[in-house]
Amino acid sequence: MAAPGSTAAPGSNVVELLHPGSFVRLRDHPEDLPPFQLIRRRGTRCWVRQQAWGSMVHMELPYRRLTAAA
Repeated sequence: MAAPGSTAAPGSNVVELLHPGSFVRLRDHPEDLPPFQLIRRRGTRCWVRQQAWGSMVHMELPYRRLTAAA
């Protein structure tokens, strides 16, 4: 079972720990969209933003939709 705030690759035992300040991508992330910055994590929810959006604009997503940016 994956820990809260982490994602596991489908069919893999590897668990990624996503920490505030890290850059993440959506599971279905378009190639031309830059990675998001993880700004907050609470339980199974994460808040992310694009650096160009400004500090008050963000999206709330389930942590299962995120993966660490390469």
